[in-house]
Amino acid sequence: MSRTRSTQPDPRATLRSGLPDRYLTPDDIAEIFSVPLETVYQWRKKRSGPLGFRVGKHLRYDPADVRAYVVERQRANADAA
Repeated sequence: MSRTRSTQPDPRATLRSGLPDRYLTPDDIAEIFSVPLETVYQWRKKRSGPLGFRVGKHLRYDPADVRAYVVERQRANADAA
């Protein structure tokens, strides 16, 4: 049986409480950062967002890489202030 979107935990809550037990999708990344899905794909194209990787034709993100990206952005913003 497939899981529907409503039964999956909120990715933002999962990242706050600990690493999820699955890789994140581009939709998850867009939801976490509250940006359009196209922005996630532009980040990938420009190599400016979280590190992603392909599994066949599917793009996935390791939660640890997403967390590292957030920490890096926080440090960059703190240094600029």
